[in-house]
Amino acid sequence: MTAGWTAEQIIKLAPDSGAASAGKGLAAKHKWQSLGLSDSVAWGECQGSGKLPYQTEIFLEEPAFHCTCPSRKFPCKHSLGLFLLLADQPSAFSRPADGPPEWVRDWLEKRLKRQEKAQEVAAAPPKSKSAGKAGQAKRADQRQAKVTAGLADLRLWLGDLLRSGLAEAKGQPYKFWDSMAARMVDAQAPGVARRLREMGGIAAGGNGWQEELLERLGQLHLLLEGYRHLEQLPAGLQAEVRAQVGWTQSQDELAQEAGILDRWLVLGQSREEDDNHLKMQRTWLWGSQSGRPAVVFDFAYGSQPLDSSLAPGSSFDGEVVYFPGAYPLRALVKPGARHYPTFEDWPGAAGCSEIIEAYSQALGENPWLELFPVALSAVYPVRSGDDWQIRDEAGRCLPVEPAFPKGWPLLALSGGYSVGLFGLWDGRYLQPYSAWAEQRFIDLEENI
Repeated sequence: MTAGWTAEQIIKLAPDSGAASAGKGLAAKHKWQSLGLSDSVAWGECQGSGKLPYQTEIFLEEPAFHCTCPSRKFPCKHSLGLFLLLADQPSAFSRPADGPPEWVRDWLEKRLKRQEKAQEVAAAPPKSKSAGKAGQAKRADQRQAKVTAGLADLRLWLGDLLRSGLAEAKGQPYKFWDSMAARMVDAQAPGVARRLREMGGIAAGGNGWQEELLERLGQLHLLLEGYRHLEQLPAGLQAEVRAQVGWTQSQDELAQEAGILDRWLVLGQSREEDDNHLKMQRTWLWGSQSGRPAVVFDFAYGSQPLDSSLAPGSSFDGEVVYFPGAYPLRALVKPGARHYPTFEDWPGAAGCSEIIEAYSQALGENPWLELFPVALSAVYPVRSGDDWQIRDEAGRCLPVEPAFPKGWPLLALSGGYSVGLFGLWDGRYLQPYSAWAEQRFIDLEENI
């Protein structure tokens, strides 16, 4: 399990640039008092500022990290340094005949027990707690009343806005949109609040704002009508409407359901942080056998680390469970997945027409679909005026997001030959996230 991890992949696991830089500084043999390796774990002892050396372990099958240093960053600089050293100088690590030392075995045993307990909890049927269920039902009814009242106010507001016309909406200050968004937050409909704030930004935009704003208003009207007639909708569409409004499902409950067992390829990842220091990470997966895409969300606040187990360019054998919806994309990975640093085969459609057809079908199932994952097996980056396009073998093209900054590097990477490409299609433009050239994964979110 040690082969295949590159320095670039390991650096992507760092929680920030400071940890990455410090980890590089520790990727030297003379920094470590001892270094060891077995089939599944690597370990080392690094002298720090304390009396005793820091004991660092890496479980290579995920990878997972542990260190006795006091750092709150995860993985810490010692873990990163040890992993980088292993990738660069595996011969520096001894392989004791009697296996890992006791402190490493203790950590592995504790980790195995935690994993077994998590799997037992996920597999166990929910406990019957009548009083708890009654309280949950009461809180759900109270929220339902708030949401219903809030959406009724929004329906009136939306009607006034449309009667006044888009030109008047264009002249409104951002507070006009933000005030109604705040009302939706109070009504416990955060999904609707997000849409309103985005529409405020569209109204303040430049060319093409009319069409985009009208489309968003139409989607919002459809969502309000869907929620008003929720009980008349099919189960999947009911779940989608509730999710769009802002209702959530317990991940513990979802983890008890059967998922799709496959080898999942990690094709892309993006991170965002809002004004309140809430970080959100989206990781895009692709089932190599099922051919299904999925997105895994992870959230962290302030200095808390985001999940680093799903590195772009890696893969894992595991079970993925989808959140219910009209066209399910959001998912979670059940415990027990076996991770690999790379994969060998690139998935995807051969041509752009297949992508448009699949997108049309998905949009018919879920009219609120915002981002559609796209994997193309053989395309060419081409320049068209001042913009970039992706052209397939048949000559059909998809326009690339105008703000995409890696057009020329991507063209250089292709060298005039076809490349595999993964990205997100929003109905207008494709935002590339990763490429596949000469049997090698390239993360376009990083420097190339």
